[in-house]
Amino acid sequence: MRGTTVLPGTPCQTPRVGELPMHRLEVPVPNALPFAIGTFDSIGPMSSANFPHRHTFHEIVLVTGGVGTHVVDLARWELRPPHLCAIAPGQVHHWADTRALEGFVILFTDDFLIDHPGDRELLRRLSERPWLTLEDDTHAGLSALVRELDQEYRERAEGVESVLRSLLHVLIVRAARLPETPSASPPARTGAVAEEFARLAGRPDVDLWSVRAYAERIGVTPGYLTEAVKAATGRTPSELVREARASEAKRLLARTDLTVRQIAGRVGFADPAYFCRFFRRETGVSPGDFRRTGDVRGATTGDAVHSYDRPRDTPRTTAPVHRPRRSVSIGSL
Repeated sequence: MRGTTVLPGTPCQTPRVGELPMHRLEVPVPNALPFAIGTFDSIGPMSSANFPHRHTFHEIVLVTGGVGTHVVDLARWELRPPHLCAIAPGQVHHWADTRALEGFVILFTDDFLIDHPGDRELLRRLSERPWLTLEDDTHAGLSALVRELDQEYRERAEGVESVLRSLLHVLIVRAARLPETPSASPPARTGAVAEEFARLAGRPDVDLWSVRAYAERIGVTPGYLTEAVKAATGRTPSELVREARASEAKRLLARTDLTVRQIAGRVGFADPAYFCRFFRRETGVSPGDFRRTGDVRGATTGDAVHSYDRPRDTPRTTAPVHRPRRSVSIGSL
């Protein structure tokens, strides 16, 4: 897949303001096998990077020793080896306060799964429960399989590519069979995802106008974001994103001299006519009428970007209602 691998020495792309670093898989020569395996030490310091980042590739980690914390998305997982961890492309993770970290790291792109395309779905499911604590017998079997992968990769005997693909397929299928580790972290992660969504949605300077864009920024799938936000608020992120867009548009109409076309662009609409239909549907008035009638009278320090305290079935008023901005936390949802 174009852009997922780079040659040695290629500098990381500089992320845009507010974005996290995106790491690509380093391969020794063009068109080389998009696969690597090694220990934390042999892969290098980036295998245990202590700053949040994303990958263009899949990563499977078998942790056999060490102390510290692995942070995946917004959930913190304490190291009590042995563990198996699967991280999907685009998912955010980093290691914190680790010491004596031991184990294996397996890196590969989507292209490497060409013989077993169904593995992509298994990996997606694994990434939604990324931290598995292994029983002794399970650890012994998976550890033997990972070591066989490592040996095959280092020896590079004839047919190495097909053997690596087959062994990786077996590892993914067996990992997908494992029960989820009982833990308090997943519910906490759900709340943390919803809280991060609320924080971003309350910032008019963050140029995010779709559920997918929010999910990518937070580092989860759109489906997981919808579940997390709905569990915390009783409402879908798409409802809240629409409110955020309408509120930002009202703010710009009331307090700037920008044209309707310019405001449409600021809140993510390429077509001003579509923006006008959206605005009327959300507020009951057109952008021009809103600006002309001075519906912002009485507003003070800023209108809420969106509110979590209105029940879903509360009818909209035809005139915009403005309230002072208040901070939103999951505890108040």
